[in-house]
Amino acid sequence: MELARQLIAARSVTPADAGCLDIIGARLAAIGFRLERMDSGSVSNLWARRGTADPLFCFAGHTDVVPTGPLEQWHSDPFEAVVRDGFMYGRGAADMKSSLAAFVTATERFVARCPQHAGSIAFLLTSDEEGDATDGTVRVVEGLAQRGERIDWCVIGEPTSVARLGDTIKNGRRGSLSGRLTVHGVQGHIAYPHLARNPVHEFAPALAELAATQWDDGNDHFPPTSWQVSNIRAGTGAGNVIPGTLDVWFNFRFSTASTPDSLKARLAAVLRRHNIEHDIAWTLGGRPFLTPPGPLVDAAVAAIRDVTGVDAALSTSGGTSDGRFIADICDQVVEIGPCNASIHKLNECVAVGDIEPLSHIHENLLDRMLGHGALQ
Repeated sequence: MELARQLIAARSVTPADAGCLDIIGARLAAIGFRLERMDSGSVSNLWARRGTADPLFCFAGHTDVVPTGPLEQWHSDPFEAVVRDGFMYGRGAADMKSSLAAFVTATERFVARCPQHAGSIAFLLTSDEEGDATDGTVRVVEGLAQRGERIDWCVIGEPTSVARLGDTIKNGRRGSLSGRLTVHGVQGHIAYPHLARNPVHEFAPALAELAATQWDDGNDHFPPTSWQVSNIRAGTGAGNVIPGTLDVWFNFRFSTASTPDSLKARLAAVLRRHNIEHDIAWTLGGRPFLTPPGPLVDAAVAAIRDVTGVDAALSTSGGTSDGRFIADICDQVVEIGPCNASIHKLNECVAVGDIEPLSHIHENLLDRMLGHGALQ
């Protein structure tokens, strides 16, 4: 809890780290970790490893937090951890500085008990998860891949619990594919529509078809792929002008039942069918990843049950996480963290009674994977 307080006090609004990695790095170095800063641009990244042998168990997370929002609507300073009514309040309390503190303290206790543990332990930490996510975990993963360094098991500290600590483990995430579509028409006077071509009118039937499309049926682990429009804009600001272009921003959250190429092709076919003159720019935010039941998932479920008595459910719901990058060099990735009801909100908080048990879950998991109760 004291380490969580220390990290919350750092004003690490993305992409700032504000000294969090120095705090964590000092504690890891003291128990035999070799620290490697892999900063990129304005982003702070840390790769820390204890040991050189396989298998490699990695804790991953982010030190950056989202902006506070209106300070006057917080009940206390968002960068001062304040305990009230059984909760510790502060920006990042749940997402994810309590998880970082739990990772570190769990590792300290485990190393003290098992200094000659099997394999290696690593930490992959960044200050660029809440922002663009272009210079953070993805850069570390690229660097590790270039030198042939792979991770066997990875636990990310995202806040995954719903009603009580440990009730949900994220064992995968959907992919994210965004598009910016420009529909071309002909601008003109609104009183002379025969001299213009309205892109809003032309796109409307295509929009209706796209919104009604069943992109796939999902599978046992993922819901069906969804397509949503986030912004749609046209016009010059004048009420008597037919616009010349229409801009549509949209996003696919897709399962492993579809691929980026298949989704692009199906959307293009709809636009062709409606004779839409257009340009489109695509951004692949991340591919879906999935860790089926196996060594890491089974150990995580057992560790949570040992500490809390809760039988964790597996879920792939929610947005993206840095697991989408780590999955490129790690076949088994899960996310375990505190309750997520307050994340990104005003007066973000974590239950005080969950912080120590979360640390013990991770210690139990380390023991199962690399310690006296190791599964290998």
